[in-house]
Amino acid sequence: MKLPVIKKLVETYTLEQCEEAEQQMLEGLEPGIEVEGKDEGERLTHVLGAIEILKTIKSENKDPRIAVREFFERVRNSISS
Repeated sequence: MKLPVIKKLVETYTLEQCEEAEQQMLEGLEPGIEVEGKDEGERLTHVLGAIEILKTIKSENKDPRIAVREFFERVRNSISS
């Protein structure tokens, strides 16, 4: 999971585009958006992270930078626990 890749997805694509990319990837298709990553698993992880952040931005009307920071704090905390 790479912060710059997820940030780029959040800044570049809509929630709907990321959700569509997720569905395409789950069906074994190439996503309709550019998703960086070393393999399919990492690419899907990046899309899922972007979706979670975009949902937070939309539902809580949060600044994207704050939503990204909070997401990565949750990830760090879950790894260190």
